[in-house]
Amino acid sequence: MDYTVELREKGIAAKQAAQKLAVISTTVKNLALVNMAEALEENIRTILEANGLDLENGRAKGMSNALLDRLMLDSLRIKSMADGLREIAQLADPIGETLSGWRRPNGLEITKLRVPIGVIGIIYEARPNVTADAAGLCLKTGNAVILRGGSEAINSNLAVARLLAQAAEKTGIPAGAIQLLETTDRQAVNALLKLNQYLDVIIPRGGAGLIKTVLENSSVPVIETGTGVCHTFVDESADLAMAQAIAFNAKVSRPGVCNAMETLLVHKKVAERFLPMMLAQYRKAGVELRGCPQTMTYNSSVIPGSEDDWAAEFHDLILAVKVVESLDEALAHIAKYGTRHSEAIITTDYNNAKRFQQEVDAAAVYVNASTRFTDGFEFGFGAEIGISTQKLHARGPMGLEELTSVKYLINGNGQIR
Repeated sequence: MDYTVELREKGIAAKQAAQKLAVISTTVKNLALVNMAEALEENIRTILEANGLDLENGRAKGMSNALLDRLMLDSLRIKSMADGLREIAQLADPIGETLSGWRRPNGLEITKLRVPIGVIGIIYEARPNVTADAAGLCLKTGNAVILRGGSEAINSNLAVARLLAQAAEKTGIPAGAIQLLETTDRQAVNALLKLNQYLDVIIPRGGAGLIKTVLENSSVPVIETGTGVCHTFVDESADLAMAQAIAFNAKVSRPGVCNAMETLLVHKKVAERFLPMMLAQYRKAGVELRGCPQTMTYNSSVIPGSEDDWAAEFHDLILAVKVVESLDEALAHIAKYGTRHSEAIITTDYNNAKRFQQEVDAAAVYVNASTRFTDGFEFGFGAEIGISTQKLHARGPMGLEELTSVKYLINGNGQIR
């Protein structure tokens, strides 16, 4: 099918579905989410076969191990997707919530109500679990969704989206509520960005290149998410055993995700005690190290870091390391190179911790914890639609409330102005 035809048909179907979804009961939505979870678990083999094709194609194209990890599904990951849907079903439904109400001197009664946004377009890369997370969150909040995953995950996404849509429709959710663009034509993304008559908002999830493309080309409103040049600063007062555990986890536990640490900053007063053991641990784990001249003196495998490295979101077992003179220099470095996602300080100094959290401009600012916790599930929101790095409407992990808008209901008895 020509992508322009597909976009128009899916846009019309989504708009019609959104009108019906807005008034569907919480009970029906929750039942649909449970049925969607069961559909995933009952069809694990089908999903894994589709994912196997994507992995095979990815290896043939030379995808990095980190990107292959983001693409890969197994039984546990599919069950985790299903559990995420069940958890969304257990969360309170924000739709219809009365946020406030008041009576004006002229007798008008005004109520502020939480309502769905409408039709949400989501563009994402290489992570099939996003298909389930996005569909579940949008359904619970009464929004229709048009998904456009990366071409590298097309088989996985198609399998998951079809199963979810079929299970939802069997429960009474209108056809068109959950849709995935089946074309892999790159021009379809640009066309989706101009689909104002059907889409109310677009949320991109992916690397800096994808987000930049969406921001520069979309005429549909955009919620910016995801680019994560995240830092961990080891302060001069840090518990170095704690710092070692946190810094290792932040980089190595899952290097291909947006909340992974990309740059380690170390105060010069603890560098000699901390970096030799830390760098050796990284090298043992297969991390490629790019550092400043002083960092290079602590491990012979460290290669010179460049300006590009300080600004890089590696999505891989690659880490930039810099020794800094002070907290001031660490704050200045983060202000220059950070992407307002997640930043951490390891310290036992209360004043330094407080100052770091006050002065760092980011969606999530940590003291003595790994940046890997910036996640809707870890924050108790259930699944998330993404990590917003902007300041308008939503910031940080986007759960149910961030996928809603408001409506004002005004009741009068003949007032005129």
